[in-house]
Amino acid sequence: QVQLAESGGGLVQAGGSLRVSCAASGGTFRWHGMGWFRQAPGKAREFVAAINWSGGSTLYADSVKGRFTISRDNAKNTVYLQMNSLKPEDTAVYYCAADRQGSVPRSAAEGYDYWGQGTQVTVSS
Repeated sequence: QVQLAESGGGLVQAGGSLRVSCAASGGTFRWHGMGWFRQAPGKAREFVAAINWSGGSTLYADSVKGRFTISRDNAKNTVYLQMNSLKPEDTAVYYCAADRQGSVPRSAAEGYDYWGQGTQVTVSS
């Protein structure tokens, strides 16, 4: 069983940057694939980015490609999402998730086994 806790959300102006983190505990984090998803008010949860267990393979949604970077530090049991050039439409609750299948980053939410509680990111115009 893996427990996930996001942190680092907040309020930022459009064009700014923010880094959110997700700390894992209680399981073998280093073998899990990790993903970030987000959910804006009134919208469905959507995929943002994913990374495989080694960090050698990543996957991004088209809407964030070139602006967001996912990374992980297996020694710290933490995955990060660096968000640059933020836009008001990036406003959402950001969730991290862990996938027991760690070899290939995946975009489908149903493929993930564990979820965090989320952290709010608000981008003002």
